[in-house]
Amino acid sequence: MNDNPNVEKTESQAKRIFKFMKEGGIITDLEALKMFDCRRLASRICDIRNTHPEENIRKKMIKLPSGKYVAQYFISQN
Repeated sequence: MNDNPNVEKTESQAKRIFKFMKEGGIITDLEALKMFDCRRLASRICDIRNTHPEENIRKKMIKLPSGKYVAQYFISQN
């Protein structure tokens, strides 16, 4: 359940992120912030998983040149 007081913006972000991933996009927190003004990507992914349980949304941890690990989210076609 989404208890965010700004539900309309949250739902809009989730819809746009879902559309991006359905079109083959792979997204990280920083990309979500830049592209969708989304500061809580993991929460939007949770919302998407709840509204589209049939989709195979995957998370892959990648290592940046700085040595930091970040999550990439994508929809697996398998």
